[in-house]
Amino acid sequence: MEISLGKLPFDLDFHPSSQLVAAGLINGDLLLYRYAAESTPQRLFEVHAHTESCRALRFINGGQAILTGSPDCSILATDVETGSVITRLEDSHGAAINRLANLTESTISSGDDDGCIKVWDTRQRSCCNTFEPHEEYISDMTFASDSMKLIATSGDGTLSVCNLRSNKIQTQSEFSEDELLSVVIMKNGRKVICGTQTGNLLLYSWGFFKDCSDRFVCLSPNSVDALLKLDEDRLITASENGIISLVGILPNRVIQPIAEHSEYPVERLAFSHDQKYLGSISHDNFLKLWDMDEILSGNATSQAVEKDSDNDEMDLDVNTTKFHQAGAKKRKDPGLDNSEDFFADL
Repeated sequence: MEISLGKLPFDLDFHPSSQLVAAGLINGDLLLYRYAAESTPQRLFEVHAHTESCRALRFINGGQAILTGSPDCSILATDVETGSVITRLEDSHGAAINRLANLTESTISSGDDDGCIKVWDTRQRSCCNTFEPHEEYISDMTFASDSMKLIATSGDGTLSVCNLRSNKIQTQSEFSEDELLSVVIMKNGRKVICGTQTGNLLLYSWGFFKDCSDRFVCLSPNSVDALLKLDEDRLITASENGIISLVGILPNRVIQPIAEHSEYPVERLAFSHDQKYLGSISHDNFLKLWDMDEILSGNATSQAVEKDSDNDEMDLDVNTTKFHQAGAKKRKDPGLDNSEDFFADL
């Protein structure tokens, strides 16, 4: 399925229980669609959410609202049923908001272009934690719920670990030569994988974040702008050349390309609530929904063919083994936790 958005999209998210998908656009609009197999997606509403681009969005409160963030420094909560404004927090950050991430049922995090991360508590209706681990933009965030640690990557080339129990920055990696653009946790919490500007995947061992333990270079030289965990051994990568690939981790290998956006950079990836669809958005102004059953069945077929091919080669005794945004260096404007009533109506 393809949805022409008309403008450059920056983020997408799927509803946690219904067949709804939302996208945020460069002109500040928020779009919501209903999708179904073998039918044309239906646009439910289009809201001009922000005066500048809608860079980040997430469904919250069990899918009752959509939270969006923007370079206009505001965070907006929009009602999913009506498209009406629930509440807006002006000046939520001192710099452009670049990422949002769901943490627990009642907390979300936001990251800005100055490297500041805030954690918002919807029950207390306030900003409960502020961390400033980075010098440049927050490119991605992921959450380890068992240890209550927030992992963030930045354009300054470092990865940080913020402990939400102690409200402290627990550790930060050494500077990498690459901008870190995306991050996922894999291998049952033992490995953290980062996508980079040069296309390398950096593998960090949990608890040893100062330097990466391994590098996977087969996706270079195209930047890996988005990562999505499929299972503990496989992830999906999206690159600036428009290629979406299925990649194995430890052993590290590109299993196969699975989708594409005609050489246009892919901004974000997301799964539908039932993982039936993979969603992708790109500079081609399209939101595409890929059927995961078709992707995975195709992968199983290719693996079987590869195995048969390997057996044939063994019989012949032939050895064929071979294997942006730019972060502005600005400092956060202090004293911006004026958010006590932000979630009052959520």
